[in-house]
Amino acid sequence: MRETIRTKINAALERCYAAATLNSGQFPVFVVEEPANAEHGDFATNVAMVLTKAERKAPRIVAEALVAELQAEGGFARIDIAGPGFINFVLKNEAWQQTLLSIDRAGAEYGKSDIGAGQKVQVEFVSANPTGPLHIGHGRGAALGDTICRLLAATGWDVTREFYYNDAGQQIANLALSVQARCLGIEPDDPRWPTDGYQGEYIKDVASAYLAGATIDADDRHVTAAGDSHDLDAIRRFAVAYLRREQDQDLTAFDVHFDVYSLESSLYADGRVEDVVRRLVENGHTYEEGGALWLRTTDFGDDKDRVMRKADGGYTYFVPDVAYHLHKWERGYTRVINEQGADHHSTITRVRAGLQALNAGVPQGWPEYVLHQMVTVMRGGEEVKISKRAGSYVTLRDLIDEVGRDATRFFFVMRRPDSQLVFDIDLAKQQSSDNPVYYVQYAHARIHGIFAAAAERGVITDFSTVDLGLLGTTEELAVIKGLASFPELVLGSAQAFEPHRITFYLTELASLLHGFYTRHRVISDDQALTTARLFLLKCVAMTIRNALTLLGISAPEKM
Repeated sequence: MRETIRTKINAALERCYAAATLNSGQFPVFVVEEPANAEHGDFATNVAMVLTKAERKAPRIVAEALVAELQAEGGFARIDIAGPGFINFVLKNEAWQQTLLSIDRAGAEYGKSDIGAGQKVQVEFVSANPTGPLHIGHGRGAALGDTICRLLAATGWDVTREFYYNDAGQQIANLALSVQARCLGIEPDDPRWPTDGYQGEYIKDVASAYLAGATIDADDRHVTAAGDSHDLDAIRRFAVAYLRREQDQDLTAFDVHFDVYSLESSLYADGRVEDVVRRLVENGHTYEEGGALWLRTTDFGDDKDRVMRKADGGYTYFVPDVAYHLHKWERGYTRVINEQGADHHSTITRVRAGLQALNAGVPQGWPEYVLHQMVTVMRGGEEVKISKRAGSYVTLRDLIDEVGRDATRFFFVMRRPDSQLVFDIDLAKQQSSDNPVYYVQYAHARIHGIFAAAAERGVITDFSTVDLGLLGTTEELAVIKGLASFPELVLGSAQAFEPHRITFYLTELASLLHGFYTRHRVISDDQALTTARLFLLKCVAMTIRNALTLLGISAPEKM
């Protein structure tokens, strides 16, 4: 609807210039938005104030010229000039009612657009260390990342989902030592337990599988346990494969899938880390001090220079990150989005600085980042801090098993990514209007229930001659306006990386539906009115289903 008004404004500008009531000949960037006060109209624009300098006229005079031309356009019940020169529009009911036809024609495609024009974008998310089960922070990242991918795809982008495994470094060494200790019968309370070892019960599961000679399938590779408790390298390979498979199973249960898996270890094996270091040295952005190799990240906006290679010869963690992102660029991803926990905030500047120092043509501000805040899990008014399996944290599987995939995904994305999230298990399990995901899904199921009731009563739903002019009550028009805003909402959510807007929209649309249903009978002796209202409900159900699909959540027809 906004784009329709924008098109009419530009057409009015053309006529003004042709009639010489305006003279600048400019078609500026202007805003069409919903007024803060609904009494001011359906939409408002600042085009007159944007043009006032070029026209050398007061904005109200510019607005008067435009309104004179816009009055001839169809679809407007009223056009007013307000304040210093805002133009307010009130649409005719017919203009709103006709949007239902386009919704029905679009069907499952309603809400989608081609703004991305098929351009490639890579989204990296989750990227958990394969050292244990996925925790709730990974779960929030999985829900946010996957929904962002769905939103980008819905707006025309060619999306590649990628998972980066940090399968090298000290944490993996600690994992191998922990599994080896379990293989040797050493318990976490034993003085021989490795420093910084992982103590969860899942380590015992990995050790048992290793000793039993199990075979793990991961990324089309088969890793068979050697069963030798003293072969630390074999234990490491098996433990990583075992936990990668477990994480994959958790993500599958969460309906999250990836197109590409990248391994940190491969960056070393392929010589990419060494190559990046060599290029940085050759470009003159490094220096040695205290036996370590430093990168002058301060040349690129960092608050201090960073160590690349420690005195013991090992690389700091951001060096392979730079190599990994250079590889993304070389694969042709001119747009890359990383969804990560807020604890990764400090790495953004370092990675970007390293990429700039490589002088590889990577633009400043690349890649883009979405950072999510921590999650607190509550049950019975008290915080839940540990898992029976993981020990020190709540796992994603814990939540899926207890409240279901749909509720888990909805709750994880219903707040801005940069805000802390309280996950109330008791609320997520409620079958009441207090539970937002239940409230929305029930709205969808209620519509299907109404159609089932109509069929039982022999109501013929022939929508080919539906009279949309019968949908004129305040509640009906409110629902229609809510439906009409969906495509723009999807686009805005995709551009801002804010999936929570979809959850807010769904709860508001469900509220509008329930408000309409409590005030108006859908099935009545008036066949024409019944048909019109059923058609409206068909469009509501379709939109709810499309929105839930963007969240990776089911739209049940019965509850």
